[in-house]
Order: sequence, then C-alpha cells, then structure tokens
Amino acid sequence: MTRRLLLPLLAALLSVLWPASPASAAVPADCTVPGAETRGIASSTWAVTGSLVHEGRAYVVSRGRKPVVLAEYDLAQKQVVRETVIPDGPGAGVIEGGYGLVASGGKLYVGTYVEAALYSYDLATHQVKHLKTFGGSGDFIWSLAAAPDGTIYAGTYDTGRVYEYKPATGAVRDFGVLATGERYVRSLAVDGTDVYAGLLDTKKLVAVNRSTGAVRVLAQGGTGFTTVSVGRTRVRGTSGSTLYDVKTDGTDLRTVSLGTESGDAMGLAPDYTVYLSTRPEGRIYEYRTGYTAPKYLGTPVPQDETRGLSLNGTTLTGFAGFGKVWQLDIATGESSSTKLRDAGFSEGAERPQSILRASDGQVWVGGHFIVNVHAPDGSKRFVEIPGEAKALVERNGKIYSALYPSGRIIMIDPATIDPVTQTYPVTVVGQLPSGQQRPWDMEYDAARDRILVATAPLGTGLQGALTVFRFPDPTAAEPTATPDSFPVVTNESLMSLSVGPDGTVYVGADIRGGGGAPSTSWNTAASVAAFDADHVDQTTGKKGKLLWETDPFAADGYDTLQDVTVHNGVLYGVYKRTPTTAKRWFAMNLATRQIVHQGDLPGYGEVQVHNDKVFASTFFNGDVHLLGPGLTQAQRLATALDDEWYTNPQLAFVPDTWQAWGLVGRDLALLRLDPSCPQVTGPYPS
Repeated sequence: MTRRLLLPLLAALLSVLWPASPASAAVPADCTVPGAETRGIASSTWAVTGSLVHEGRAYVVSRGRKPVVLAEYDLAQKQVVRETVIPDGPGAGVIEGGYGLVASGGKLYVGTYVEAALYSYDLATHQVKHLKTFGGSGDFIWSLAAAPDGTIYAGTYDTGRVYEYKPATGAVRDFGVLATGERYVRSLAVDGTDVYAGLLDTKKLVAVNRSTGAVRVLAQGGTGFTTVSVGRTRVRGTSGSTLYDVKTDGTDLRTVSLGTESGDAMGLAPDYTVYLSTRPEGRIYEYRTGYTAPKYLGTPVPQDETRGLSLNGTTLTGFAGFGKVWQLDIATGESSSTKLRDAGFSEGAERPQSILRASDGQVWVGGHFIVNVHAPDGSKRFVEIPGEAKALVERNGKIYSALYPSGRIIMIDPATIDPVTQTYPVTVVGQLPSGQQRPWDMEYDAARDRILVATAPLGTGLQGALTVFRFPDPTAAEPTATPDSFPVVTNESLMSLSVGPDGTVYVGADIRGGGGAPSTSWNTAASVAAFDADHVDQTTGKKGKLLWETDPFAADGYDTLQDVTVHNGVLYGVYKRTPTTAKRWFAMNLATRQIVHQGDLPGYGEVQVHNDKVFASTFFNGDVHLLGPGLTQAQRLATALDDEWYTNPQLAFVPDTWQAWGLVGRDLALLRLDPSCPQVTGPYPS
C-alpha cells in the first residue's frame, strides 16, 4: 500500500519525548491459587429469533443458546406451556437458533444457524425431525416461507441462495445465487407462481419463478432489503428507511418514506394490510397501497427488535428480540407485554460479547439485549439493553457500552438501581455516525476524559471510522458536545484501537469491511495507523490528523488486524484471517515502526496489558498467552478454556493480582494467569 503522511522525524523524536511507563509494583506469585474457579452462567439469555402465531398459540425459537429450544406460549394464559429441544443435525456444525419459522400442513418448519439446517416440528406429536442441511458450519437459513401448496422455501447466508423443499417427497431444488456477489437472502415471501426475495448485499427485491427459476428484479434499494410480503397482486418490502410497494409483475412501483427509521419486521393481515415494525425505536405502523405515509400505531416495546407480527381481529401480536411477547390493539393504541422469562421460558447460556470488571468489583458481561452484572457475593442482576453490548468501559463509576446494530452509546449508573425490580435504568448518551453500526473496540481515555470507538460499516461497505466522544464538563454523566468521527484509513474498517500516553490513537484495520466481504479496493493487507484526534488545522479548521500508516505484513496478505495495544513504546498486534498460523502476533517499535518480535498463535483475540505484562486470549482451543515484553515466542499460560466467546476472547484483570475474569465454556471463571506458575489446564470445575 502507498504510505501516506509518513513522518519519520516525528517517529524518531517519539522515542525521546515519550518516556516509558514505569513498571507496575511487583505482584508476588501464589501458585496455590486455583487455576480456574467457575461462577455459573456468564451471560444468561431469554432472547428469541424466529417467532409466529399459529391457531391461537405463539411459538418462539431461542437465540444463542445450546441446545436450541422451541417454546410454545399460550396467548390467553400468558404462559410458556411447552419447550422442545431442537438437536444439532448430522453435520459437523452446531446450531444456536433459527430465524426462519413458518407453519404449514400441521407442522412448523425451523431454519437454523450457524448451520443452515431445516427441521420440522409436528404440532400433534411434538416430534422434531432434521430434514435437510443447506450449507456447512457458519451458514444461516435467514428466512423461510410456505407456498399455498405447502412447498417450503429457504433463503440462505452466506451462499445467497434460495432452496425449495417438498414435504411430501423430501425433494430439494437449488435456485442458485440470485444476484452476482450476493450472500444474504434476508427475507422471503411466496405465492402460487413466484418466490419474492429481499437481498442484502446487492440491495435488490427480486421475484424467482417457481417453475423456471427465472429471476426478475422488482426494485433496487439504497441498502439491503430486510423485509418482504406478498398480497393478492402486490409485493411490499423495506430497504433501509424506504418502503417499496410494487405489483407482482414489476409495474406500478411506489415508494414511501419511513423517516429516520428502518424496516425491521413485516406482517400481513387477511385483507393484505401491512403491519410494519421499525428500528431502532421499535415503532409499529400500518400501511396500505395509496398511503402517502405509514400510519403510526404505537411502540409496545421501545428500542427493541421485532421478530414477527400477526393480526387477529384488532389485536396485533409481536415478539421482541429480548424475549417478550407483546399485544397492541390497533383500534385503541393500547398495548401490553410479557417477558418470556417471567412466563416460564427457561434460562439459557449464550456466548458473551464483552466483559468488564468495574472498580467496585462487580463483573459486567455483555450479551444480546442484556448485560449480566455479577456481584462479588455471587449474586447476579440483569440490565435490559436495546441491542448487543459489543464493548464495555467504565467512567467515573458509570458503565458505558457501544451497541450493535443501533450504533448507540448507552450509560448505566450502578448507583441508580431500582430497589423493587433490582434493575438499572439505561440512558442513551451518544450515536455513532450513519452507517458505522458495528462497534468493535471501545476505550476510555481517563487522562483526556474521552471515549473512543473503532467501528466498521454495515453490509458490504469498507470504510470504518474512529469516533471520539468528549466530556467538556468533568462532572457530566454524558457527552455535551457532538462527537468527532474520522475515517483514519482509506477503504478499511477499524477493528481495534489503543491510546498512547501522549494521546495518539493507534488503530488496527480490516480490508474485508463490516460484513466480511472481500476487499474491492487497492488494499491488499490490513493497516496499522497512528492518528491525532485532537489536532486542529489552524488554516482550515479541520480536525484530526493521520500521523502515519503502515502494513506490517503487506506481502503476506493478512486481511484483518483483530486487536492492537500499546505498552512502553511498543505496539502489540494479533491478526485474524491469515493464510497460516505463522506471524499471527507481532511487536512493533513505534519509534522506528520496525517489527522487533513476531510469532505463532493458535487463533485471534484480544491483547491486554496487566502488571507490566502483555497478554493475548485467543480462539481455536481457548488459550491465554504471554506476548511480552521482550518475548520472541508466546508463552502459553492457560489452555482448553473452550471457544465460547461471541466476539473476541477477552480478559478482565483483577488489580494487584495475577487473576483475571474470563470464560470456561460459557461459565464465568476467575483464572490464574501468573507467568511464574504452571500452565492452567483442564478439566475445569463446572
């Protein structure tokens, strides 16, 4: 890659002007401390994926837990009356949920992830049967639809295909990739002649003839189509904040704005009226052809995702991603909701997304729509949040989190716990820039009282950003100024960041973009860059300045630099998406930008500094290694912890000890990571 704004003189001066941090006070070794102490489920969940109403009963599929559970909910009694396990299929993949759910011919059909498998559930016998698998480990059935004749259609990721399944014979037909470069068939609907598919990458709404397989483009959106429904003569779908309404033959295309909201879920009434939910607010709208704007009906569950919508009379039933069933009277606007947790839905253990040990000793574990707060006495509380807690930091005793997919920054004040419900209120304090809804890393810079977030875009976009939230008033609970956002590295997403002692922000980049799509730019390898977010050009007033950028292993084609951290003038990095395990970690002298150490790791993860040592926790076995200072080969400190993180394997160290909070399987565990003690190995307590 061509180097931009290289400042060799500044780099040389840096080693002189930037004194090394003093080593932490010596922490004595105590190898009698248990290698691992487990404390139960790290991230409890009641989240749901596929949801529907059929013959007066509601059905939901669990999200992120093992094994996957299909739950039956009595709408009148407001109780879960049955739970049925959906086992893993015969392939090597493991299923963790099912977004596709449809009823037909006395059965429910479930389309699962992270193996794209199709199951049936007999409503009379309650028996589950694996039918077909449409992909390997890591694949999704994103959407299912049933034709009037009972034929089932499945839309997949990351193959971008539609499959046909005939229940009577078990015959399968593959309609192929619906558009060049497409990976996501995000939504489906079907009538007697065509399958209607909403595509994410290529932003198309298409019709596929069920007989010939011919594909027709009905609409081209500005972003991916996430919802679709078909009535008697018209197809409706949403692409971002626009609702598209077109005849099934492709004529009479109409568009209606959803304002600042994006389409989330769509339900169809018997008279073909569309009921639509939106993100991120969770608002519910009614739409019929001829409306110039959708009619607002209410917000039964604010700031949550919607999994399904069904109308019976004047009662609209919906399902919130957190794990709630809500009902809205479309005539009066009155609504109510029930937490499935309170209705008998069993607790599940999901793969955590983030972890933080707060200054008061509580351990915060982020998940889907929930943060688990583990107290030192072993008790646990839950915080409902509007999304996935991708990162957690502490500022002045308050907890901040960056959320996907809303791109919001929220604040939780532990001092405001409700004495009755034992929950904490959540305050939205910031918003990432438009399109930057994948927060990968977050750091609180206490010396300058600012929160920094490294992000990637949605979909197939490549350009990431560094966003800085400042606190001009040190006593303020939230930012009082508009955040500054900087692209930093051209045509690369940002995966990680680390703030140096002088305030320079170092970022690790990714050429694959937010959705993991191959790079379409000239970039051939992931970059490391140094950025001054406080610089202001005195002539133009432009904020921010790129100090330097380099590709440590440009010739090797390393696509993704998963994490970086700075310690005593050295930048440590760990790669993901590498051709081999060689050189998965490196140490770079920041004064010279030369690699001083490099070596193998079994996988990728996060790098952290504690007690003047540099640690890396990684996937592909669940290991913790010591990387430095001064090591030429990584020293393994713990192994076989399992690979149950949803994002990156992480550690939350306990001050003045060699212990850190992490995972053993999906359990929260206190790990001994003293480099002078024997390696921690299993079997571990459960």
